[in-house]
Amino acid sequence: MTAAELDGLATRVGPVLVFFVAITVVAEIADAAGVFDVAGHWTARAGRHRTPLLWLLFVVVAVACTVFLSLDTTAVLLTPVGISVAAQLGLSPVPFALTTLWLANTASLLLPVSNLTNLLAQQRFHLLDLGHAGYVRLAAAPALGAVLGTVLVLYVSHRTALAGHYVTEAPPQPHDRTMLVVAGGVCLTVGPLFALGFSPAWVAGLAAVALVMIASARNRSMVAGLAVPWRMALGVALLFVTVDLALRHGLQPLLLSATGTGSSPGDLARVVGIGALAANAGNNLPAYAALESVTSDSPHRLMALLVGVDVAPLVTPWASLATVLWAQRCRARGVSVPMRTLVVQGAACAAVSAGLAWAGLLLG
Repeated sequence: MTAAELDGLATRVGPVLVFFVAITVVAEIADAAGVFDVAGHWTARAGRHRTPLLWLLFVVVAVACTVFLSLDTTAVLLTPVGISVAAQLGLSPVPFALTTLWLANTASLLLPVSNLTNLLAQQRFHLLDLGHAGYVRLAAAPALGAVLGTVLVLYVSHRTALAGHYVTEAPPQPHDRTMLVVAGGVCLTVGPLFALGFSPAWVAGLAAVALVMIASARNRSMVAGLAVPWRMALGVALLFVTVDLALRHGLQPLLLSATGTGSSPGDLARVVGIGALAANAGNNLPAYAALESVTSDSPHRLMALLVGVDVAPLVTPWASLATVLWAQRCRARGVSVPMRTLVVQGAACAAVSAGLAWAGLLLG
């Protein structure tokens, strides 16, 4: 690659990686301050001892977390909260663990910040004269379909474990109230700013700097233990360089042959299917990076690709970064979900959710 090509790629990918690192810092400090712990236990209290209501409230929390703070936040920080609350209430942790896993992926379609693939796609949507508001309008029906499909499959698959009542109400752990209020306030502030279309990199960056400064003043240990994903960000950058090189050396015509060029319902279903297969075979980030080059000629084709790579990576344990991070959190909490359950139920959820998202796209 020439210096100019590398500069162009860096200009495009750089803000996405800045957002990824900054929102991770925001989420980690919010977690250390107790935001997610309190949210989980608030959900338990609001459930009024009814397991189905508790689970539905947890679904709402997972969707909101994914939409406004990204799928990786849900996978990494909400998963242990759901498992912990379920264990304290004497409930099976598996439905709550799968709820965070699946909704981390399927609820990540509505806003550009919900998924790194969406942030990359937003730049292409701008070139197609579809700004932030246009993106949200186009994504709204598919996003709703994906979430409804996920909730349906989750409930049908785990209706026995989600029935009945629970007795205890475990209190949240003690937290620094000032940090809890500040971190919670930051999380509640950045969400609307993302939804209104402010620059994700700038909003997340300023929020991260503010929280680091306040946390350093209140309790330096909160900052000293931050897990900033520098290596992961570097890996993603190298991944995009690799995909770009492959596209320049013969990959693009092969992908064009696979996806076609039309925007009919059948053509869009084809793009969704190819995106889903590529994400589950490899990973959704390289799948998007490669297939974007042959689908970015039309807003509907590009949104169909996002349906495939955002909603459907639920079958293999490496299909998305969120899935890998989720598995690490489950192992750390001693929760094991059988591979057969992950594959079979994940395939069912991917098919139903992506199918309803595709139907929603046809209405857009």
